[in-house]
Amino acid sequence: MRYLVVIFAFGVMGALLSHLPSGRSAPAETLVVNAAGSDEETNTSASSGAMSSAEGSLDIPRSSDGHFYADVDINGTKIHMLVDTGATGIALSREDARSAGIATSIGMNDVVGTGADGSVHGEVVTVDRMSLGDTKVEGMPAIVLNSGGQSLLGQTFLAKFASVEIHGDTMTLR
Repeated sequence: MRYLVVIFAFGVMGALLSHLPSGRSAPAETLVVNAAGSDEETNTSASSGAMSSAEGSLDIPRSSDGHFYADVDINGTKIHMLVDTGATGIALSREDARSAGIATSIGMNDVVGTGADGSVHGEVVTVDRMSLGDTKVEGMPAIVLNSGGQSLLGQTFLAKFASVEIHGDTMTLR
């Protein structure tokens, strides 16, 4: 099952990366995702290598593996998450959910989605408090995956920002 989640994550990221320049020498392109307005101010502060700017945006550098990661505060615990603009929701590993104090059942046999190899098992939960920089939400829906080690930060949270942009090796959340 772990492989299913990894394959799903790589598939989503592959779709995202196909829109990016293929090399560092290529001209910078911009990918803007979910540029709808936000009801909240997003004067963000630094998190996991991310830097806030004077204009209230959060810049996240591309990791050496080609992905973008952020340390998100979930119920008072920092969770290292893959920022996945292609994911609809938030997916937590079982270990990260435990660290954040989110209770799950032992089996987690509910089908919560479909991946390349078929059904994805886990449990639908509600995150009490979640923040990245100064952007904070309460009562955020998420899933806890029965297997898989990497938590994903998807659109249900990213939609709280006015825009998500990728310029070369920097993702900017405004």
